[in-house]
Amino acid sequence: MSDRLDRIVTRSGDDGSTGLADGRRVQKHDPRIEALGAVDELNSFVGLLAAEPLDGPTQVLLAAIQNDLFDLGGELALPERPAVGDAHLGRIEAAVERLNSGLPPLAEFVLPGGTRAAALAHVCRAVCRRAERRLAALAGVELVATSPGRYLNRLSDLFFVLARTLNRAAGGSEPTWRGPR
Repeated sequence: MSDRLDRIVTRSGDDGSTGLADGRRVQKHDPRIEALGAVDELNSFVGLLAAEPLDGPTQVLLAAIQNDLFDLGGELALPERPAVGDAHLGRIEAAVERLNSGLPPLAEFVLPGGTRAAALAHVCRAVCRRAERRLAALAGVELVATSPGRYLNRLSDLFFVLARTLNRAAGGSEPTWRGPR
């Protein structure tokens, strides 16, 4: 990485605004910044999940997702430069298929939990859904490419299947909803 950030404290956001990669300044509550923040929060939770003792292929998958999310954030910061496309979607869809092929069909609604790693995967799923909603809100007021929303939609599916896979690999059962009482 080149020396892009030589100062961390700039004070330029003290007025409630922030800068986009193209130099424009927008309010910190702008829908674009809300979407960017949600993607950043998701990336942070993926990092927390990756800090768990997971097998090599899962670590590689999570590292790829973190890089994809950084690309997606870049696209949100500089909308004229698409960064997430069909190749990203294909990798996520292939991972979902691979992980899901080893799971039994769902018979009940799955509750978030089980092992710590599975619970963190469920947190990633929920935060991913929030990022998807923030992106949809942005698309309601500005033109946004469709690939980032499709990517987040597939990614939340992946985190659900990953949570199930992690519980199963640990020999634990999945907590399930028992219905109204």
